[in-house]
Amino acid sequence: MRVNARFEGDAEAQIAYLAQATGMGVSDVLRTSVQHYYDAVRARRAGLKHLSAFIGQGDSGRGDIAGSYKARLADGWSAKHGSRADAPHAVHEPAPRSRAGKRQGGGA
Repeated sequence: MRVNARFEGDAEAQIAYLAQATGMGVSDVLRTSVQHYYDAVRARRAGLKHLSAFIGQGDSGRGDIAGSYKARLADGWSAKHGSRADAPHAVHEPAPRSRAGKRQGGGA
């Protein structure tokens, strides 16, 4: 496809800058720019649909992953970073119960 286009002002300066900075000719700059814009628009339109081919495809061999992921994450973090019994807990997680049955950490 042959295209004739008029570029003036900022657009002309931008194309000239890109050609000088990259060492490409004006036609190559325009081709590359169209490709970049095309890729950006396609990605935005597609969203995360391309990931749907991978979602739910793994098989860990375990049937309890959804129900036990917090405990598994906690175990992994403890193994990686070590754990302390007196370490603060996340706000959304209850503090562990002491042996007397009361919560630790000054909570009610």
